[in-house]
Amino acid sequence: MNKRQSTIEIPAGLPTQALRNECDAQAMGFDSTSELVSDSALIGQERAIDAITLSARIGHKDFNLYVLGREGMGRHRAVASLLKAAAKHRPTPSDWVYVNNFDAGHKPHAIPQPPGVATRLRTAMQELVNDLAVDIPALFESEDYQTQRRAIEQEFGERHEVPLAEFADQAKAQDVTLLRTPTGFMLAAVVDGKPITPDQYEAMDADTRQQIDRKIETLQEQLAGILRQGPQLEKEHRQRLEELHASMAERVVSLRVGDVARSFDGLPAIAAYLEEVRRDMISNAELFLENRNDHKTGPFPEAIRKYHRERRFDRYAVNVMVSHDGVRAPHAPIVREDLPSLNNLTGRIEYFAEMGTLATNFTLIKPGALHRANGGYLVLDARRVLTEPFAWDTLKRCLQAGEITITSLAERLNITSTISLEPDPIPLNLRVVLIGDRRLHMLLTMLDPEFCELFKLQADFEDALPRSAKTTRQFAQMIGKQALRDDLLPMGADAVAALLDHAVRLADDAKKFTLELGSLADVMREADHYARHDGQKRIARVDIERAVAEADRRAARIKDRMQEAVTRKTLLIDTAGHAVGQVNGLSVIGVGTQRFGRPSRITARARMGTGKLVDIEREVELGGPLHSKGVLILGGYLATTYALDVPMSLHASIVFEQSYSGVEGDSASSAELYALLSALSGLPIRQGLAVTGSVNQMGEVQAIGGVNEKIEGFFDTCKARRLTGQQGVLIPASNVDHLMLRADVVAASRGQEFRVIPIRTIDEGIEILTGRPAGRRGRNGRFPKDSVNALVEARLRAFAQTRRAFADTEHHGDEDRET
Repeated sequence: MNKRQSTIEIPAGLPTQALRNECDAQAMGFDSTSELVSDSALIGQERAIDAITLSARIGHKDFNLYVLGREGMGRHRAVASLLKAAAKHRPTPSDWVYVNNFDAGHKPHAIPQPPGVATRLRTAMQELVNDLAVDIPALFESEDYQTQRRAIEQEFGERHEVPLAEFADQAKAQDVTLLRTPTGFMLAAVVDGKPITPDQYEAMDADTRQQIDRKIETLQEQLAGILRQGPQLEKEHRQRLEELHASMAERVVSLRVGDVARSFDGLPAIAAYLEEVRRDMISNAELFLENRNDHKTGPFPEAIRKYHRERRFDRYAVNVMVSHDGVRAPHAPIVREDLPSLNNLTGRIEYFAEMGTLATNFTLIKPGALHRANGGYLVLDARRVLTEPFAWDTLKRCLQAGEITITSLAERLNITSTISLEPDPIPLNLRVVLIGDRRLHMLLTMLDPEFCELFKLQADFEDALPRSAKTTRQFAQMIGKQALRDDLLPMGADAVAALLDHAVRLADDAKKFTLELGSLADVMREADHYARHDGQKRIARVDIERAVAEADRRAARIKDRMQEAVTRKTLLIDTAGHAVGQVNGLSVIGVGTQRFGRPSRITARARMGTGKLVDIEREVELGGPLHSKGVLILGGYLATTYALDVPMSLHASIVFEQSYSGVEGDSASSAELYALLSALSGLPIRQGLAVTGSVNQMGEVQAIGGVNEKIEGFFDTCKARRLTGQQGVLIPASNVDHLMLRADVVAASRGQEFRVIPIRTIDEGIEILTGRPAGRRGRNGRFPKDSVNALVEARLRAFAQTRRAFADTEHHGDEDRET
């Protein structure tokens, strides 16, 4: 280690008020949130609110909405609130029912109804069937029916028996008798008034037998002609009975159906359906007569009791798909579907087992979210829709076609041969609201050409709110409303101030509040628990601070293990002394929802070479593209800053020591450059200082993320080793507005035990790290003697001269060998 004395002292660093800009509880203007007037509007989200409102109220097609932003921004609550307000200005949509198609049972009809009518129609049809189940059997047991039926039976009996009687008389005149047997009619010759037996027939002479055979053969042909008229008579008999049944049923059916039709007067679709029902009931009156003799109590009490279980009456049922019965004030429906599978979106067709097979009918059609939300709004989680098989494709198809077609997953996959239904599609008119993150929105825009056509609007939620006196008051009102909504204790002004400080911290910007309302609400709930446990009547600052501290402690296992490894020198980090080509870089590690800073040793080595800058992380494929970009920028900076008149003759290597995982980001590029400049100049770097910030080719230090965690990570390491007053962190000056450090870091800075030093250029940083002036190139084109830049340039020129001399030696050696 080089013991050379420094000539530039470490700057005092930023004042404490710049490290943590706390909210003033005294300036809040209230004692507790119970005094605040609730403000229902979301603050800082005017752009997103305008997009949601436009999508909810515009009447044109395809202005569906994608709501994008991070979790915990209040997107779901905002969407629900704004849609509820817009729904009041839209009329209640129609009810929809499926009814039987009496001509093609596999294609049930969809019928729209005014709101609230669907359930009335279903009840009316149930009562109609129940009434007819009593009326029709009673009608068919009446004296009038029995008289007419006996007349028909007598008429056809006569038409059947008279020809046979006449034939029997004719046969008798020829000594032949007509016999009825269990197998039919039979002709036999008569002798002495009795039919002859087979023995008598065999005893007759041949001529007599021949005469009898001819006579019977002729009569049999006549009998066959008479019997051939029997089926036609039976057919006519059945027709007459059916006509009788129809005429008898028509009286009661028309009467009952007419009563139902009058209760739905002015609805042509229902009138047309009831007319089809009337004709079918008349034609199928026997449905109401089945099993009428099964019970001693009468033909139909059991049929009435079992109506809902007897599928023979399903043909007259009404399957209500959507009903708005009981809606007090007109408004459009708002439906949120948490499991947007194919069946849950478009509905499904269920089956029942019958005779060993699967069967179905239109009463087993079940509605989906599109049916329930039709005429209103459907809210879906974008990621869940995309992960459900065929759900996204089906949703788009329904929106494009403007109708809901029920398709089962089994049909889409062609894994079933069961005969299914083809229900009429239902016209679709709704607004779909997808809620997802920004990356998913970007991927849909890039990869799905239909997405932008169907989802023309996006509501992009802001992550942070500018900090001002007005927004501070608004934020306090929103906190008070959240406490009231969650039934929490009132929050004192000091507690609100502490929570607002935490909101600033989460925003990574001292001039903004985070809008991650979910994270803040979690802190409030935990603080409420502590306050109630301590018997307090309101939440105090100490409760908020305890909730934040406990959350950090619960998530700090990995952080503590890493800190322990540094303290025990398992991970080599110096917090005092000087070293050449070595600097403390800072990085942020994220574990779940928690982030913490971790110092890392960065080293650089340099020698003569061909102008190659080796990034060891990239060579072993541990460095990400952004980190590799930062290292390449270092090469550009060196090549354009030093020894411009000679070739770059450097071979240098840079590495994160004891790094065994991927390295990404360019926030350590300034630290890498400092290590490289130290290695080239031979000047040692103060190890009590750590560095963060990216650098461009002009040598300007640029802002980075996670500045608070990085500073605190190095502070914890220094504190564990003992604070010396010569320790601190160099940060980009553009990151000063982002500082919201922990109270213990601020206290150490106030006592000059730890420093946060802003810098703008590499020259500023290298001066502080080495204690030697960086040096600016003068009019003579040279850097001041013994400055850092002069030493770096001299080393690079020496590399170039040595390389040239080596090349000349090699050249002359080759000539001598040739000679």
